[in-house]
Amino acid sequence: MIRLILILGGFLVLTGCQSGPAEPKVQPLIARFFLEAHPGEPAAMLQLPVSKLKLNVNPKPVLTEYDIAGVQVAKVDLGWCLLFHLTPAATKDFYRLSTGAQGLRLVVTLNGTPAGARRLDQVVGDGGLLMFLEVLDSDLPVLADRVRRTSESLAQHAPH
Repeated sequence: MIRLILILGGFLVLTGCQSGPAEPKVQPLIARFFLEAHPGEPAAMLQLPVSKLKLNVNPKPVLTEYDIAGVQVAKVDLGWCLLFHLTPAATKDFYRLSTGAQGLRLVVTLNGTPAGARRLDQVVGDGGLLMFLEVLDSDLPVLADRVRRTSESLAQHAPH
């Protein structure tokens, strides 16, 4: 009888030591940016989901999930968008790229699906990249959080 009481007591102690519920797992959302191709260059065609705008882009992304230091929802004169913060290295590289890419469009994909585009009308040198997505404004916070968490997780696991 004493043995049974000790076993039950030990079981109760062990079950009481469990940690709280785990943080809900967020589905990864990988953001990549593609630059519009010049005529005659090898290109892949991407089509935006709402406007149905078709763009020929270079098949290699100019920015990847590893270049994103953070992302947040931002309100600007034209409406709600995502503000992508680039890593210091990506900021330098994108600054150089954007100086020669004026007038071309930059397309963002989320998990490989085109989600938005913008024309490069100025040099991007501050590491902040505004992108308007063809989604409901109410979906932007969840998308920003998923992209941010995905990029943070990849940065933590990247070889240094």
